[in-house]
Amino acid sequence: MEKRRLSFWQIWNMSFGFLGIQFGFALQGGFMSRIFQTLGANVDDIPGLWIAAPLTGLLVQPIVGYLSDNTWSPRYGRRKPFFLIGAILASITLFFMPHSPVLWVAAGLLWILDSSINISMEPFRALVADKLPDSQRSNGFVIQTLIIGIGTWIASNLPWLVTKLGVSNEAAAGVIPQSVVVAFSIGAFVFLISILYTIFTTKEDPPADIAQFKLEKKESRFIPDLLQSLKEMPATMKKLGLIQFFSWFAFFTMWSLSTPALTEHVFKSPKPTNQEYAKLDNQGDVLKDDTNQVVFLNSEKALEYKQKDKEFNDAADLVGSATGVYGLSSMAFALLLTFYTTKNKINRKYIHMVSLLIGGLGFIYMFYATPSTLMYSFIMIGFAWGSILSMPYAMLSSAVNPRKMGMMMGLFNMFIVIPQIIAALGGINFFYKLIGEAHINAMLLAGISLLIASLCTFLITDKQAISG
Repeated sequence: MEKRRLSFWQIWNMSFGFLGIQFGFALQGGFMSRIFQTLGANVDDIPGLWIAAPLTGLLVQPIVGYLSDNTWSPRYGRRKPFFLIGAILASITLFFMPHSPVLWVAAGLLWILDSSINISMEPFRALVADKLPDSQRSNGFVIQTLIIGIGTWIASNLPWLVTKLGVSNEAAAGVIPQSVVVAFSIGAFVFLISILYTIFTTKEDPPADIAQFKLEKKESRFIPDLLQSLKEMPATMKKLGLIQFFSWFAFFTMWSLSTPALTEHVFKSPKPTNQEYAKLDNQGDVLKDDTNQVVFLNSEKALEYKQKDKEFNDAADLVGSATGVYGLSSMAFALLLTFYTTKNKINRKYIHMVSLLIGGLGFIYMFYATPSTLMYSFIMIGFAWGSILSMPYAMLSSAVNPRKMGMMMGLFNMFIVIPQIIAALGGINFFYKLIGEAHINAMLLAGISLLIASLCTFLITDKQAISG
């Protein structure tokens, strides 16, 4: 039976929780590398510290998808319990993240944060397919992208904004600035409130055949169902997976290395290392006093470190603000598609191909950008991001078994997290150094990866997946 069409505001309400999810992702993507550097991480070690994020996605999302597929409560619904659990855990972690005293604590909290965001996120993808007829799915995923764009832009600018409002952007060596602490606290609040808004304004539909649903739930087993779903994976899903592989390799590269790459190359303000300015012990480690403060070589070196660290923090804020521009352009991309897809069908394949091409050129332009022109790179990247968050899911939802939508969305996540794991385990460092030693070459690598993803869209031939 064809599902009833929903109004714009009904789709908006059911997608609004993505505002909070994207606050979490934007703060994580824009500022975790800055936190890692502040706590003493070397630039080439940063991708490895990020490995928690994709690993948790690989483990958590198929499990959450399976559980939500097999959940139904007349009072609580099917997907909403997972929204709430993830939101509570993520909000708590966001609050404590910038208080991390040492590097391993920050890396551990990143693991918890990404797990929590993943618990909330994939059920949101499945909810669109649950509630919308096929004719509205492009529109549904595009509205999600519109909300994601809003969240990306606001969250990416939070440290800069709170600094302008008078919160300190300076801190002692090894201490995270108060501006970042306040930004993460705001993010924690927004995450929880936006999820609660969706929970209270959206009613989930029960399974079409509740007796059949209960029978299938009773007979279901995770591992056999997982293996069966892998076996049933349609060809379109595998082809989309190849596109996703190169797309997410590119964006993971940006999230993990854009701050050091751009503060160095574009703003000429790299993070100063304690070893250059502080006294060292016999093992070459930085000496600290009884209050755990760095012992500098002399007062002049202390002042020089403080000045250069301030320049880095200011540059990192500007990189974060520039990064937020890709949220704005993805929002504009989504807004245009929202108006168009309300009444018209689109060619998802060609929209995705052109968007990835534009994004790839945006990454490459970073090599030539100045502080005043860097935003143009992120504007172009935003077109790719907006398409990545909508078109693959719209194509996928038209090609898989609707009764296994949560599981399939979770499995589809493999094509997102595997490239990130490869990147984190040395893929980024190996490939960008084939271009050159400078960290900006990691952004060139991201551009090349998106261009390859764009070419891979020619593999999609399923007419039902393409048109929607």
